[in-house]
Amino acid sequence: MTTPAPGAAVRDLVPVASYDNYFDAQKAVDRLSDAGFPVERTAIIGVGLQMVENVLGRLNYGRAAATGAATGAWFGLLVGVFLSIFTDSLVSSVAIILWAVLWGAIACAIFGAIAYAFTGGNRDFVSASRLVAERYDVRVDAAYADRARELLGLTGQTSTPADPTRNAAVQTTIPADPTRSA
Repeated sequence: MTTPAPGAAVRDLVPVASYDNYFDAQKAVDRLSDAGFPVERTAIIGVGLQMVENVLGRLNYGRAAATGAATGAWFGLLVGVFLSIFTDSLVSSVAIILWAVLWGAIACAIFGAIAYAFTGGNRDFVSASRLVAERYDVRVDAAYADRARELLGLTGQTSTPADPTRNAAVQTTIPADPTRSA
């Protein structure tokens, strides 16, 4: 028996349900799994993807140095704990850890300020990015679509809610069934 490489099988998937959030789509696939449905024939596809970047605040020398200091303190703690393993007394261990945290914070605060200076005033803000989908479609192999709809209580529907663009099959690569021979 040979196992195809992951992602080798490309199959037509048809939508069986759409959800406003990923958690609900995940629950639907979980319900299918609990009912014994072959979930390896299923995909959750985010539709209408957008990258959303939330600006958290202004970036300046102080904030760059503070962020660097915090990162350096954590790194110093890690190094200090590692080095304290090789000491003989508790007092020496605590002293090594504290010095490592202090010097890590100082060094990385300086590096943070220098790195900010090299940006030349470009991108003077701090932000967090995330990928957001308009909706999440649960799609399955065409041969299993009616059974999936039945298990989800959507019999007689081609997709939810009614949207003609959701009825078209989608080409996507999903891992092949490893129990089948090639």
